[in-house]
Amino acid sequence: MERPVCLIENHEDGTIRVNQEALEILSRFPQKVVVVAIVGKYRTGKSYLMNRLAGCKNGFSLGSTVQSMTKGIWMWCVPHPVKHGHTLVLLDTEGLGDVEKGNSENDSWIFALAVLLSSTLVFNSVGTIDQQAMDQLHYVTELTEKIKVKSTEQAELEDDSSEFKRFFPSFVWCVRDFNLQLQIDGKDITEDEYLKNALKLKKGMSVSVRNYNLPRECILHYFHSHKCFVFDRPASKLDLQNMDKVQDSQLDPAFIQQTKKFCEYIYEKSPVKALSGGYTITGRGLGDVAVSYVEAIRSGSIPSMENAVIALAKIENSRAVEDALSKYDEMMALHVCRFPTETQEEFLNLDKECHSEAVKVFMKLSFNDTDQEYQARLIEALGNRKAEYLQRNEEASERRCRAILQELSAGLENGIKEGRFSVPGGYKMFTEEKRSLETEYLKVKAKGVKEGRFHPADALHPPAIQNTQRLFLWCKAVEAKFINKPSPFISPEQHSQTEAAAREKEILEKANVELKRNQEKEQENYKLHMEMLEKKMLEEREKMKEQNEWLIGEKLKEQQEMLAGGFKRQCQSLEDEIKRLQVENNEPTSLIGEIITGILPGNLGKLVKKVFL
Repeated sequence: MERPVCLIENHEDGTIRVNQEALEILSRFPQKVVVVAIVGKYRTGKSYLMNRLAGCKNGFSLGSTVQSMTKGIWMWCVPHPVKHGHTLVLLDTEGLGDVEKGNSENDSWIFALAVLLSSTLVFNSVGTIDQQAMDQLHYVTELTEKIKVKSTEQAELEDDSSEFKRFFPSFVWCVRDFNLQLQIDGKDITEDEYLKNALKLKKGMSVSVRNYNLPRECILHYFHSHKCFVFDRPASKLDLQNMDKVQDSQLDPAFIQQTKKFCEYIYEKSPVKALSGGYTITGRGLGDVAVSYVEAIRSGSIPSMENAVIALAKIENSRAVEDALSKYDEMMALHVCRFPTETQEEFLNLDKECHSEAVKVFMKLSFNDTDQEYQARLIEALGNRKAEYLQRNEEASERRCRAILQELSAGLENGIKEGRFSVPGGYKMFTEEKRSLETEYLKVKAKGVKEGRFHPADALHPPAIQNTQRLFLWCKAVEAKFINKPSPFISPEQHSQTEAAAREKEILEKANVELKRNQEKEQENYKLHMEMLEKKMLEEREKMKEQNEWLIGEKLKEQQEMLAGGFKRQCQSLEDEIKRLQVENNEPTSLIGEIITGILPGNLGKLVKKVFL
């Protein structure tokens, strides 16, 4: 992207919507995304920091007056400077508390969307971290009214904010124009210690104490990490009005150094944007969840992270099926030009190879396919694809066999028409030439799977064959009479029926063998599905356990701090949450056999379950 574009449009009537141009841009980024959003009061230098993260001086509009320049949420996608193959998505939000807007409800939604879409949230303020700065963060106290984790009716009646830390971004507080000494009780402290001290809770149950603690509790309880940067005043007032034109040499060196430190931290520590279950999303996925959240807000409901995941899963799983089928077609296309395959076995092995690669594509791209609905669709679609290519292979074989027979039988058919065999001894001569024709036909390679269904006699015109058969059989009877051997007369029809019956028996036996082999290959394909599904389920289970273990660790640290501060009620609440997570981690892994019958169609599913499990 050469320039930022508006992602979330904020209209004068207070309505918001997603900009289609931004969605189209995001759809072109298949890489995983690291999303950094910045929020804070208007005219506090948010856009300058975002431009520095983008590696540019110009981009997000800086402005030089008291009027807010940014409306809605603006987006800039750039290659990630550190994480190879990732995209850094920068979100610059409009200033909170803009007096010209006078709509605090709208500000709350902008803040909530910044939280929902980002993997790192930067809060930008001026001066010091004092109560006034905390008051500016009242939006964080409203998040339980703006965001829900679950989508069920019961969840609407419950407080699921204990799960926020699992899904919320990391939290970075940038304090601009900081002119105090970083000291407490005469001892030097770090920026992070400064923030930690500012977030300390007060004891007591009075209204004033609860109001004091509420934003601090929310920051500690909702966000999983807390980082602080303090910045000196960058330049004179005159230069500040033209920051996009000021050279770094004209800025305060300490400010430049701290800005560099801030950027390096964001590049190194800001995580990839992930949803529940640890599923990391791409630019395309980010656009999809943005639509899901904004549509929920526009409809008057509360955005649910679970609903966003469900909506994204439908889109991504449908794409996963399409991409898997495309992979199957792509691999098959390399072989279609060489159809027919020499044997049915060769085709089945080819199908199995293509099927396997298609399933790998699906497993890599799909997520949250809880009922295996989309995997079942893929199985059915791959079965249809196989049938289509099998028919094309058989048709190619038929064309090949007919062409070979037509070429080989031309001389024999001309002989019949010319009466070359309508002489004494002609029966023997015809039989020998016919046998020679059969031998030549069998020698020809690459006839394909329909080879056994064709016979040299199939290439001869039936009337000519029938007339010749009658003459041959009559001559044969006469020859037998001359040498005093009984030769019962066999009609041409009986002779043809006997030959056809023998051939049909041979074809049927071969078809049964092919059917059995096809069923064996189908079972191998289904077994492959089950093995890959089991592997994926175990991987997702391990991801969930890892995420739970991480969350338990975070809550244990929070609990220790609460315990040290004497906040018993909060400690007990955290203890309950920790126990719930531990129980969840100790639950037995679901057995793959429990879902197989639901995935595989009909009796075949039961058969595969019986054979392989």
